[in-house]
Amino acid sequence: MPNFSKIFLHNNKIDAVKRFHPWIFSGAIKRKDPDLKEGEIVEIYSNSGEYLATGHYNTGNIAVKILAFEKVLDISKLFLEKFQNAYSMRKQIGLAASATNCYRLINAEGDGLPGLIVDWYNGTAVLQAYSMGMYQHRQLIVECLQQVYGQDLKAVYDKSASVLSKTQIYSENQYLLGSRSDGEVLEYGHRFFVDWEEGQKTGFFIDQRENRFLLSKYVTGKRVLNTFCYSGGFSVYALKAGASYVCSVDSSAKAIAWTTQNVALNNPAEIPHQTYVEDIFDFLKGCDDYDVIILDPPAFAKNLSARHQAVMAYKRLNQLALTKLRSGGILFTFSCSQVVGVDHFKGAVTAAAIESSKPIRLLHQLAQSADHPVSIYHPEGLYLKGLVLMVG
Repeated sequence: MPNFSKIFLHNNKIDAVKRFHPWIFSGAIKRKDPDLKEGEIVEIYSNSGEYLATGHYNTGNIAVKILAFEKVLDISKLFLEKFQNAYSMRKQIGLAASATNCYRLINAEGDGLPGLIVDWYNGTAVLQAYSMGMYQHRQLIVECLQQVYGQDLKAVYDKSASVLSKTQIYSENQYLLGSRSDGEVLEYGHRFFVDWEEGQKTGFFIDQRENRFLLSKYVTGKRVLNTFCYSGGFSVYALKAGASYVCSVDSSAKAIAWTTQNVALNNPAEIPHQTYVEDIFDFLKGCDDYDVIILDPPAFAKNLSARHQAVMAYKRLNQLALTKLRSGGILFTFSCSQVVGVDHFKGAVTAAAIESSKPIRLLHQLAQSADHPVSIYHPEGLYLKGLVLMVG
């Protein structure tokens, strides 16, 4: 049996663990074994000696991220079981081994592996370890991927250096297996070039897949504005669904270049498509009216102290967009700020609607796609919020 170091909690702090929440905060710890190292596997006990969980030790506010609520005898076996369960779930929801060959395989707490993201791009797995514990398991992660995918796995790219502090690790993003491919993937028949080396996150916002598909139902014959367009996901869906005109706007010239490339892959009918490298707030103040507008900004708040300012920014952004929608127009609006909850975001959009003085109906409430599952014991994992509104 492994001889893991031990952490003991105050007895009045064990309820969250018994309710299967995967985080233990530093204030819950009564005592711990000496000389614990960042990323070390530890066992958690109540102050009276009852075993509670096993997880990775961290030196920050979240002191332990839990891997299991039962005794762990073999870490390699535990990881492989979690990878196999994750792959089986993706098959069950119709993703793995389907025409859509890009999806999230491991979604941190949602798949029982806090601190780890693994996205699948047509033979290349891109991983990001958000904790030292997960970073130290990179070779084990590669072995699990080989077990799950066999010969279908061509490459594994580790992008952890983009999200871990440079004081924690000393390596750069790198291939742990194989080498770079052409990066082309398929999503519901739409072709995309994904640059996982230079792009945001793991390269593509896979979490918006079902919301892009929903957009297709609302854009035929319409003028569509896609703001914060990144690599043009919503723009491509709008064009293929028969929009009469699509405008894509982002403050990043590189994002607009990716958008132009993806539009070229998918727009044989040559529907008019324009791009602008511009601040979105400035663009909305001076642009024409549209039938459909998509607002998909980056996170406006990274922590609780920034939440109020973020809510006000969401209000201002949505208020601007509502002034540019024609009667009968549709607004797809999103927040990916984890600290801005559903109620906060909905409240900001409602306040914007009141300021617009327009009759507005709520058609859909949206979230991340199902390959980004949320543990029911960890509601913080529901980070993507979306609303679809009809004006007039």
